[in-house]
Amino acid sequence: MQEPTPQRPPVHDHRRLGRELGLFDTDPLMGAGLPYWLPDGATLRHVLEEYVREAERRAGYRHVYSPVLGKRELYEISGHWSHYSDDMFPPMDLGGGGNPAEQVVLRPSLCPHHALIYRSRSRSYRELPYRMAELGGMYRSELSGVLGGLTRVRAIHLNDAHIFCTLDQAVEEARAALRLIARAYADLGIRAARHRLSLPGGSGKYVADPVLWRRATALLREVLDGSGIPYEAVEGEAAFYGPKIDVQIADAAGREATLSTVQIDFHQPERFDLHYIGPDGARHRPVMVHRSVIGSVERVVAHLVEQHGGAFPVWLAPVQLVILPVSDAQAEQAERLLREALDRGLRAELAGPEDGTLGARVRASRLVPYQAVIGEREVAADGGLVAVRLRDGRRPGVLSGAELIDRIADRAAARGPELWE
Repeated sequence: MQEPTPQRPPVHDHRRLGRELGLFDTDPLMGAGLPYWLPDGATLRHVLEEYVREAERRAGYRHVYSPVLGKRELYEISGHWSHYSDDMFPPMDLGGGGNPAEQVVLRPSLCPHHALIYRSRSRSYRELPYRMAELGGMYRSELSGVLGGLTRVRAIHLNDAHIFCTLDQAVEEARAALRLIARAYADLGIRAARHRLSLPGGSGKYVADPVLWRRATALLREVLDGSGIPYEAVEGEAAFYGPKIDVQIADAAGREATLSTVQIDFHQPERFDLHYIGPDGARHRPVMVHRSVIGSVERVVAHLVEQHGGAFPVWLAPVQLVILPVSDAQAEQAERLLREALDRGLRAELAGPEDGTLGARVRASRLVPYQAVIGEREVAADGGLVAVRLRDGRRPGVLSGAELIDRIADRAAARGPELWE
């Protein structure tokens, strides 16, 4: 008998789902590639941002904020202007009154700003590795024809970080970054399709310094080989200033994209004349490790929407609990449960009879992990009972509102896929 053909997961389009679920949208007056976030999408984004910031804090990163504008001279020094200006927005002229115009540019990258923050004062070897992180905005002048949903946008919010360290520390810092990425993927339910060592090749967009390229490439190979991670070396995919490790993801249709990166950079520390004072009292050049755990917020949300079809894990769900009083007679108990859930930090909403029949409200809440139905019997019983419905169709039965809140909080804290145990 012929074996059945394995069923591929459904192909969800995040552009359609994002609008249907009220996560994000666009407006031609704002411009192509400039999405705005609706309340549920903003909630999902906040959860992701707080998750990655907390993971970075535990890993020893210090967070900063830097402006989305910089003088053109900044990007001339970093090399972006000579190697990357085709992807940058044109300079804006400031000044007037007979004074020469000062030109500023929307930044295409955070690394020049972080280099300036590092060199804002003298650094000792005792401070290294110095791990600087920011979830910051940057801008790319993408052509209209390639823009789409959240995956190709002109305004990007990147989970970025730069580690300034000694040469002896660089390999372990890069390996630690890969471990941080793996932990985040496990928590988010993301599977890496492959790891790619991205090398230069085939164009003049790269910095012409073969010695620095060889040193950085050798260190990244050491990082990957020591981590036991299978990888492919691909020419033509490097950053203009150095090679990088790209963590590739794939959607249900098999389309591949880069989500996370780790890079070892000798170029920008030299361009910005970065240094630290060593134990010998002399100035030494640090190594700059670039690292992004979840990549851009836009791309990771697009991937999660398509992967889960809007049925997000409990800890990520924009609404974790919806409370459904059967009639107005249960409104008081429903309001009390809502206040208790919100006080515990849950994302809960109340859908009352004014929103339609109970069946219609249940269907409208089909992607919410937990539904608490309150009818006459639940109100008549002692202890503030609720009838629980799960998103997957199960009905665990009747229990107290306090016990349901505890269970949801436990499931959210565990960051697992299970709804009930």
